[in-house]
Amino acid sequence: MKENTTRGTWGVRLLIRLFTVLLGVLVYWLLGFLVEDIESIKGPDYSEIEHRHVDPALLTKKEQLDRQIADVEREAANKREEQHLIGDSAQNLQLTINQLLELQKLSIQKDVSLPETEKGSLSASLARFLDDQKSYQELNRDIGRLASRKNQLDEERRRVDEQIANQRKPAQQDYDKQVEAHHLKLAFYQLLILVPLLLVSASLVLKKRASLYFPLFLAFAGATLIKVALVVHEYFPSRYFKYILIVLLMGVVARLLVHFIRTVAFPKKDWLMRQYREAYERFLCPVCEYPIRTGPRKYLYWTRRTVHKVLPQGESTGKDAPYVCPSCGTALFEVCPSCKEIRHSMLPHCEHCGAMNEPAGSTASKE
Repeated sequence: MKENTTRGTWGVRLLIRLFTVLLGVLVYWLLGFLVEDIESIKGPDYSEIEHRHVDPALLTKKEQLDRQIADVEREAANKREEQHLIGDSAQNLQLTINQLLELQKLSIQKDVSLPETEKGSLSASLARFLDDQKSYQELNRDIGRLASRKNQLDEERRRVDEQIANQRKPAQQDYDKQVEAHHLKLAFYQLLILVPLLLVSASLVLKKRASLYFPLFLAFAGATLIKVALVVHEYFPSRYFKYILIVLLMGVVARLLVHFIRTVAFPKKDWLMRQYREAYERFLCPVCEYPIRTGPRKYLYWTRRTVHKVLPQGESTGKDAPYVCPSCGTALFEVCPSCKEIRHSMLPHCEHCGAMNEPAGSTASKE
């Protein structure tokens, strides 16, 4: 028989549950560190793959075109800045010339001779203005020439970019394949460590359910299961993950189904004792659930649900004679060998003297 054990106070039971969860979190962190170390393994290098597929001469030519385009744009910007300065200067000269012409007009109207210095300033301003206009036009031609040159370089770079893009397509495909293979390799390494741990922990949970240290095994198994699920979800595509998940769930459900079938077919002593106790409490035969009609309940009818609603009439006289189930023939009450009182045949102890006896039907629990 199983030895009597105390459950402890509610505070102790609460602490056990809290520390079980805390242990699971710590195990999860530990497994997370292990997974991160595996993820640090270097993957494929795209630049190396691209170097094998893309012509280096095209890359060099593209770099040269980029530099030439940048030089042309910089030169054009300088020309436009210079043109802007010349335009400002020409505008100032035009204002000066307008003022000098206005003075000359006034002098003619007043029949006054314009001073020679003013005449010289007007001539010089006109000469500089004409020079600025000439320079402005030359800069316009230079900017137009640079714009045409830039268009030519842009078109040449576009053709080079198309060639490089065509050569990069197989490089990208090769890189994607290597990345996928690298991810599968990481998943294999991680599962190579996690799956055995999960199997061991699951085996301990199933085998040590009655152990005093069952919470330890449960915390370890729960943390490992969560980490395995996350690794599978991360590395396997969704179209594969759903199949993996369904197969795993089918395995778990099948294992639980087999467990419960075996529990019914080959019950352990603890399960049998619980079944027997519940049956006696409801005045039903533990084997076939036929009502135990003794004492005040001899002529009553009840079920498992209505047993507490059907109350016997008269005084309760107890079970004062051996009793056998009339449906299946199982002995339910018998004479105790120690005190000669009537005891439950399928329970381990006599309710009068406490003597222990091998319960009837317990041999059925042996596989």
